[in-house]
Amino acid sequence: MAGQTETVLNAILEGIDRGNLNPGDIIEEGALMAAHAVSRTPVREALIQLETAGLIRRLPRKGAVLFKPTLEEFLSILEVNMRLEGQAAGLAARRLSPGNAADLEDATAACEAHARDLGDAEPDAYYQLNMRFHEVVAISSGNPFLLDLVKTNGRKLLAYYRAAYRYPGTIAHSAQEHRTLATLIAQRQADEAEALMIRHLGFDHATVMDLLAALA
Repeated sequence: MAGQTETVLNAILEGIDRGNLNPGDIIEEGALMAAHAVSRTPVREALIQLETAGLIRRLPRKGAVLFKPTLEEFLSILEVNMRLEGQAAGLAARRLSPGNAADLEDATAACEAHARDLGDAEPDAYYQLNMRFHEVVAISSGNPFLLDLVKTNGRKLLAYYRAAYRYPGTIAHSAQEHRTLATLIAQRQADEAEALMIRHLGFDHATVMDLLAALA
């Protein structure tokens, strides 16, 4: 049963990461049961775990829906997520291993290649590369608990970060900042890496409102 619950849970998380599930989408128990050939129990156990993590909510007459923040919630989560990822970047600068350094270079170069070859095209594809970059930074922190927090909080905002890459020039700017971040981390400049990561993940007020409206 535990294996079935994990299968359902991972499928939902992958749907969030890939943009197949977006804020406010209904999570249908029957569809999950059919897709994974499981009973209702592992599905409900997976949903309980997601609800505990704050990734879904139970709404009257709708059932389970993917978390959709209000403006106040969005800003609060953003504030926390910026600090968590900033801390991860700072720790990565102090703890970067040779293996993680190679992974970080690969992730950075992939973002640069997209920006160079495709420009503003295929923003969803770029966002997958962006997620890999941030995952490598968090892994490089050497703190599994922090990595888990970064992933959980980040998933509450993934749809909004993904939408931001549809603005002209955003992909190029992101790739440039990834290169600067990778350089700071490789050079062991922890304070500078942390500060830049915090700025890198921030949105101005107008952009926040645009993103919330776009995914309303």
